[in-house]
Amino acid sequence: TCSFSHSPKDFPKLKNDTFLRAARGEETEHTPVWCMRQAGRYLPEFRETRAAQDFFATCRSPKLCCELTLQPLRRFPLDAAIIFSDILVVPQALGMEVVMVPGKGPTFTEPLKEVEDLLKLRQKVDVTAELGYVFQAITLTRHSLEGRVPLIGFSGAPWTLMSYMIEGGGSSTMAKAKSWLYRHPETSHQLLRLLADVITDYLVGQVAAGAQALQLFESHAGHLGPEQFQDFALPYIRDIAQAVKSKLKEEALPLVPMIIFAKDAHYALRDLAHAGYEVVGLDWTIRPQEARAQTGKDVTLQGNLDPCALYAPKEKIGELVKKMLEAFGTQRYIANLGHGLYPDMNPEHVGAFVEAVHAHSRHINKH
Repeated sequence: TCSFSHSPKDFPKLKNDTFLRAARGEETEHTPVWCMRQAGRYLPEFRETRAAQDFFATCRSPKLCCELTLQPLRRFPLDAAIIFSDILVVPQALGMEVVMVPGKGPTFTEPLKEVEDLLKLRQKVDVTAELGYVFQAITLTRHSLEGRVPLIGFSGAPWTLMSYMIEGGGSSTMAKAKSWLYRHPETSHQLLRLLADVITDYLVGQVAAGAQALQLFESHAGHLGPEQFQDFALPYIRDIAQAVKSKLKEEALPLVPMIIFAKDAHYALRDLAHAGYEVVGLDWTIRPQEARAQTGKDVTLQGNLDPCALYAPKEKIGELVKKMLEAFGTQRYIANLGHGLYPDMNPEHVGAFVEAVHAHSRHINKH
């Protein structure tokens, strides 16, 4: 249950650390597995819990975030939990208004249009004041998990958040946001730097609150070409890893493993493998062997089953998982989808995916 609040101390002892060990490159008996968007609309109990609530009001309720985070773990033997939240809470902390429009998704009431609009943003963000509700949700959930599995915290990466803040919502081209990179490179860097600083404090705060791993989502990497990624995404991805780690040391907090997931950024896998993250997440559009060849031996890989594979019959899901495990190898690997779960997916097929990872990886490890 998620009913009473605790301090971020005296956390229950962790019983299943398979995910953390794989993230750190240690040997595991089975390949750990979790799913992006595992707390989501594909679960009827999620829809029930969320029914009467405004989406961002849900994000601001530690109790509801805890409940939604735990729901998939009641159903499936997942090896990690990821806190229920949204990447757009960071632009909200900078003073922007975001509403969830049914059928349209997240929408900014006043996106950034002109360079001058940057002045409207908070230049100094007190993350505890603005995002303390996420920290409370993490602490509460960490206690409520009772040590079953580790809890992952996360944030969007600077370029992905910048693109939302300028586009005002989703976009198939990101043309407005990309035009800033070409027309206003200095201002773009100013905005990306501001975001990187807030994200750093936000991630450190999540660890202080009890997060045992962190994932940075560069969901819109695929809209950039290699040069723009090199200029406007990668430096901040690197800076965040470095700054988070040095602040964790300074504050005597645990050095938790960090995951970078840059969707569709194959051209940058080599760089991402050297960006200071223990784990590199992969989407479904790259061959496992190729990803291993480009990232080398010193990082753990995470991914990359096509989410739509979960529409296949259960036996077929098992075959695809087996093939994926054989291609990646069962060690230094965390099984996941190459993107989040879709709302119309059958929970039983999610269960089949999780169980296939455990069964096939155990079998491969034995033989």
